[in-house]
Amino acid sequence: MEEERNHTSVAMFVLLGLTDELKLQLFLFPVLLGIYLVTLIWNLGLIILIRMDSHLHTPMYLFLSFLSSIDICYATSISPRMLSDFFREEKVISLVACATQYFVMAWMGLSECCILAAMAIDRYVAIGSPLQYSSIMTPGLCQKMGVGALGCGFIGSLVHTVPSFSLYFCGPNVIQHFFCDAPQILSLSCSSTFSSQMFMFTVAVLVVFGSLLVVLLSYGLIVASILKSSSVKGSAKAFNTCASHLVAVTLFYGTALPVYMQPSSHHSKKQDKVLSVFYVVVIPMLNPLIYSLRNTEIRKALKRVMKRRTHSPP
Repeated sequence: MEEERNHTSVAMFVLLGLTDELKLQLFLFPVLLGIYLVTLIWNLGLIILIRMDSHLHTPMYLFLSFLSSIDICYATSISPRMLSDFFREEKVISLVACATQYFVMAWMGLSECCILAAMAIDRYVAIGSPLQYSSIMTPGLCQKMGVGALGCGFIGSLVHTVPSFSLYFCGPNVIQHFFCDAPQILSLSCSSTFSSQMFMFTVAVLVVFGSLLVVLLSYGLIVASILKSSSVKGSAKAFNTCASHLVAVTLFYGTALPVYMQPSSHHSKKQDKVLSVFYVVVIPMLNPLIYSLRNTEIRKALKRVMKRRTHSPP
């Protein structure tokens, strides 16, 4: 039995990719390549700008640089492999490579949940306790919160990736997706997946929903603080400072949760792929745009940096 088990064990998987229609592939490749390049340029540019301009050395922009770093890694864990698969007839991936891809993607996804929660706390302190803001949100604390978010994501990803990819796979080996996703992998296992599913559920409750709860509580307290304020101008300014973060949270959770929360019978694989493209490919590109386009401080910082570069001696 042991020899037969080892002989039939699956070590390679086949990804079906985004689509098998040639015309659609010819359209999607340049579009997705452009999105990935814009993701790299915008996020890297934002990180460099924040580091170069001292006016942006504040908690909000420190968290934003963490978010941009996460988005670069998040998109890079999926996009290069997805783009190269457009030119492959057989999209074969080893079990180790599949596990690595999912681990990095889950690590970045969980870290993004935590960073969004940290940014919500920062906004609450800024609006609810403006006089104590600088003494509460110290650079040291913000650094610890950012590193803590990455650490929490790492542990959460490790806790459910290792059990999921340590299962016995004997066939079929076709993943109906364009990247390695744990629910798809579990459906291919020939052994019991109960413990792996429990690990995934625990991580989802503690990290994903825990972070979402922190965001909701923070905004509940923000609304309560704003309602106590008698200044209409002050209330409008407070809402304006939260607008970009609210959009980012809504886009991230609004596209990721439907994929994993609904039973598979309620939506098609094609719908899963479309939503997945949004939360792993498009949103990492949109986040820096959301925070930059309406942000006067970032525009001013860009002008200051450009001015220094222009007037600097050769």
